[in-house]
Amino acid sequence: MYRSLTVAAEAFPIAGRFTISRGSRTEAVVVLVTLSEGGANGRGECVPYARYGESVESVVAQIESVRAALEGGMSREALQDALPAGAARNAVDCALWDLDAKRSGVPAAVTAGVDRLRPATTAYTISLDGPEAMEEAAAKASARPILKIKLGAPDGDAARIAAVRRGAPDATLIADANEGWSLEALPALMAACADAGFALVEQPLHASKDEALRGIDRPVPLCADESAHDRASLERLVGLYDLVNVKLDKTGGLTEALALAEAAQARGMGVFVGCMLATSLAMAPAMLLAPRARFVDLDGPLLLARDREHALRFDGSLVHPPERALWG
Repeated sequence: MYRSLTVAAEAFPIAGRFTISRGSRTEAVVVLVTLSEGGANGRGECVPYARYGESVESVVAQIESVRAALEGGMSREALQDALPAGAARNAVDCALWDLDAKRSGVPAAVTAGVDRLRPATTAYTISLDGPEAMEEAAAKASARPILKIKLGAPDGDAARIAAVRRGAPDATLIADANEGWSLEALPALMAACADAGFALVEQPLHASKDEALRGIDRPVPLCADESAHDRASLERLVGLYDLVNVKLDKTGGLTEALALAEAAQARGMGVFVGCMLATSLAMAPAMLLAPRARFVDLDGPLLLARDREHALRFDGSLVHPPERALWG
């Protein structure tokens, strides 16, 4: 039966400005893949990420390089060898999962071995800003149970850490440095996080320098993000980090994400399910990882000014499983 591929780049405005250690954005640019076969449409969405050498143009070119194979019936298993881990393979892999679910009538969660998807509590992100502004933002979001705090400006981060705790005295707090700390600043900033009762610190050092984390005193658990991509990157991280941030845009789709989560847990590492800044369509497949996760961070749609049709339903920070009309 004939299968067709459609690829489109789309932009969704952010509600305000989203700022991390690498810069600010006012829109989320995504690539949408649609696979149509037998009257069914399967969709997947990815975020090209410059940190990993990706652009919209490079991601679209990667997807187009397997057009003939996809339209000829390529399977998820064959895709793993045809494209490397990254955004392009993610969009295609998730579209194949969705297409299989739509054609077979078997929900993707069931195929993935998840008998019943339940709502999950997601972290909510506070963008990097001055201490006073971040304290105010944390106060406005203080009713949310988990806040993820963007850091990465070492000279002022100790003040930001204390300010956010003042703003949200009861929330579980996660620090995300996005590789922005130095080894010299690390002990003092980890101590500041411990003093403020933070639950986790994500990726304090640049991925090329994180071997320095081996054997250090860690008053707060450490989670690998930019250092963790797929299973091939995992072995080196054992002993450096306590958890792994599993993002579909890094793993190259749900297929590898499920395998990475299982492999991390087998090595005694916790699973943190994360996301890029994208729509509900990108979050929906990641929901299948939530039952394995110690922390869930799928708040991308909450940071957008508008979302897709049939969007995920959020009750505060509680995110509900996707409708089949959205994905899976």
